[in-house]
Amino acid sequence: MNYTLHQLQVFLKISQTQSITKAAEELHLTQPAVSIQLRNFQDQFDIPLTEVISRRVYLTDFGREIAGAAEKILNEVYAINYRTLAHKGLLNGKLKISVVSTGKYVMPYFLSGFIRQHEGIDLMMDVTNKLKVLESLENNGVDFALVSILPDHLKIDHVELMPNRLFLVGCGFEAEPGKVYEPSLLKDLPLIYREEGSGTRYMMERFVEKNQLTIRKKMELTSNEAVKQALLARLGYSVMPLIGLKNEMDNNYLQIIPVSGLPMSTTWYLIWLKSKQFSPVAQAYLDFLKKEKDNIIHQHFGWYERY
Repeated sequence: MNYTLHQLQVFLKISQTQSITKAAEELHLTQPAVSIQLRNFQDQFDIPLTEVISRRVYLTDFGREIAGAAEKILNEVYAINYRTLAHKGLLNGKLKISVVSTGKYVMPYFLSGFIRQHEGIDLMMDVTNKLKVLESLENNGVDFALVSILPDHLKIDHVELMPNRLFLVGCGFEAEPGKVYEPSLLKDLPLIYREEGSGTRYMMERFVEKNQLTIRKKMELTSNEAVKQALLARLGYSVMPLIGLKNEMDNNYLQIIPVSGLPMSTTWYLIWLKSKQFSPVAQAYLDFLKKEKDNIIHQHFGWYERY
């Protein structure tokens, strides 16, 4: 047999995602490249490793055994790399963070300086909705999580990063100069919501319930980017976090509609379980963040104060 570490990595990712397409996306490869690596890997075995049913890739019993072995081999390779760096006196290991979807506009700026300082660190950042973020944290699958609403069912510690402000946003609304509209305005607008489990949806629903509004028409989309594109296409209006709208606001593609009671404000928090035993990497990152967060905010988010 003459399989490579790259083939093991590709096969393991396919086993985890059950999809050539998703494996290619996560490995930053093309689908044909992943298919070729899978075929070359399979050619070294007389027993099938996978089967395709309804366009999903399933492992055979033998394939599951090989996937388990591949994971062990790759973990040993990573361990060798980390030990090599440790002998050079370099910080090394994995830093695992789960981030709510809007947090993708925030978290990279609080990571970039740290990652540049320590080339031996592998960053694993999962961007998903609030429910899945908290599930990863609760299951001890990550070191930290970025949220804008603190969970009340977990025992956590946290560091405050920066404000998260939500405004009513849309395109083409002819607002009267200087006028602040009543919340009842939302009853007459087609509203666009995020999906269930989203922190943004939670805040929007709080505003609607607080003002006892009956919404006439609404649409539900599963990401802030999808909501943003729908706003630009003039499909409706939404209560959105300002943090992801810099380009659209700077270029007047979208507008803030002044409404009494808005903006609503929360805070971006980096949280972790109170019982968490930090790795040297996680502890070093927390120390970095506490020291540098004010400089990061000033450097990258000064524009935020204009609104």
